[in-house]
Amino acid sequence: MKLSDVATIKTNFPDADFWLIRRGSLKTVGLPSYEFNPESIGIKVTRTDLVLSRYLYYCFLNLHNSGIWEPLATGTLSLVNIKVSDVKEIVLKPR
Repeated sequence: MKLSDVATIKTNFPDADFWLIRRGSLKTVGLPSYEFNPESIGIKVTRTDLVLSRYLYYCFLNLHNSGIWEPLATGTLSLVNIKVSDVKEIVLKPR
């Protein structure tokens, strides 16, 4: 199951549950936040019977801390970005 199966993912999404920093340095890109920014990637859980938004936030915090975004980030050394399509393709494994 992919993230896009349980959530709506897009930019400029003020109604999202949380957002991922889409553009920044290698250390900040992909970091989840509860503060809206039109440039960030918003994630809104649509299938709350399968996953809770608070849990998913901490999953993304763990993904960021593990460095998953560094090989996916594109751009120059000082300013990189991640794509919405990369976020949509994240595979969720049930426990």
